[in-house]
Amino acid sequence: MEGGSSRKRGRRRAASAPLEQEQLAPIAGRLSPLSPDDLGRIDEASRNILTSIGLSDAPDPVHDAVTARGGKLTETGRLTFPLSLIEEALSGLRRNITLYGRTSRHDLVLTDARAHAGSGGASPMIVDRLDGTYRPALLADLYDAARLVDSLENIRFFSRSMIAGDMTTAYDLDINTAYAALSGTSKHVMTSVSTVAHVRDIARICALVAGSADAFKARPFLSLNINHVVPPLRFDTNAAASLMEAARLGLPVMVNTFGQMGASSPVTMAGCLAQTNAETLAGMIIAWLANPDCLAVYGARPMITDLRSGGMAGGSGEQAILTAAATQMARFYTLPNSTIAGATDSKIADAQAGYEKSLSVTMAVQAGANLVTQAAGTQAGLMATSFEAYIIDNDMLGAILRSAVPVEVNNSTLDLDVIAQTVSGDGHFLGHPETYARMKSDFIYPDHADRQAPEAWLASGSPTINSAARQRVETVLETHFPTHIPPDVDKVLRAEFPIRLPRNRMGQL
Repeated sequence: MEGGSSRKRGRRRAASAPLEQEQLAPIAGRLSPLSPDDLGRIDEASRNILTSIGLSDAPDPVHDAVTARGGKLTETGRLTFPLSLIEEALSGLRRNITLYGRTSRHDLVLTDARAHAGSGGASPMIVDRLDGTYRPALLADLYDAARLVDSLENIRFFSRSMIAGDMTTAYDLDINTAYAALSGTSKHVMTSVSTVAHVRDIARICALVAGSADAFKARPFLSLNINHVVPPLRFDTNAAASLMEAARLGLPVMVNTFGQMGASSPVTMAGCLAQTNAETLAGMIIAWLANPDCLAVYGARPMITDLRSGGMAGGSGEQAILTAAATQMARFYTLPNSTIAGATDSKIADAQAGYEKSLSVTMAVQAGANLVTQAAGTQAGLMATSFEAYIIDNDMLGAILRSAVPVEVNNSTLDLDVIAQTVSGDGHFLGHPETYARMKSDFIYPDHADRQAPEAWLASGSPTINSAARQRVETVLETHFPTHIPPDVDKVLRAEFPIRLPRNRMGQL
């Protein structure tokens, strides 16, 4: 069974490689749940929130930057933004953003509605691959997740997927999360920070890995996920200050806002979108004030609340349409954007996880999200990470991204001459040179989803996608120990920072 499965996967890879960039990052954006009038009314409501209601708990850097441009404090201490500042920032924010990998094949172009899907979640737990139980995630698990994503073609970036529970301080957590991710993958890395001081040290790590600060700024391969607001409409003082510092230092920033509909934002989708959009725009504005050339990505992430329990319902149909609508708001401003999709409520990689993830990720991609985080590997409403799910979701993402590629209609693809030749000749197109050529360029073949005939499937031992995924996980983790940080640089990092990941755990002596 193992030999037959391996040979079959080998044939699939040979047939589908190399993948075209248009397949890996299609230009989508054909799903529009909001009408032009809807978009205008939500935009107007968001501006009213910023100019009239404002946000509380602005840290000094935010207060000083906004009031210097005409912002005011209300009698209750809420910071309001003048309309002129909103307009100027929206006009001045960069649209031409690329997030880089350590090699050019992993670059993420965020123009138009070009879509990329990746990991994420910040889960406190992991599904143990040996016995299937939930246990606290460790730093070594995070490194293994990065190694796994490094080997999976359709997971295009690595956003920190777990919180390493064995890190005893916030500083150790921030530094070692960045180190483990950068060690495990050459794809673009997204991580988080706790304080402004940690932003500077992450920038220092990136400069050392890149060779210099200027080299990193030329090709930034790490960005920061920053949740600058605690909904409803209250700045997180540490995060907002960190956002401005990261923008000032040239680190790309994901300006993320999480409001739960019916809990920390209004229970209606329109009200939730208006508040979340206002909170996200506030973050984009303060990043721009810190650095008018900042690499800021609009990250509205309104989430659905299960009103029976108060918990998140990330796998719901309501979540799928809300995410698509939030993505459409980002495209209304033509801003590079990111969102969450794939936050299944299922606890394991099963049919529920499959339909919930595929629904929300498909709608986010079709709506034109540039970056879809949490699209692979997450379970239980982002509370756990599953390595098995990474493998299955990689297949799923290949199909979803391929479905977003526009249909090409021209004389060559209509191909009337070939139709005429075929119907008067062999009567089928299987042997035609065009069929063979496009087999390699126009199709993505799954690595683990089974397409055998029933008889062959039975003869091969009736494998499931889960059993194939588990086998792939073991193979990758036993053999794939990349050296994305050269030994001499690694030595400098370990001398300057408290790196907790042992070299022998990384396949090094």
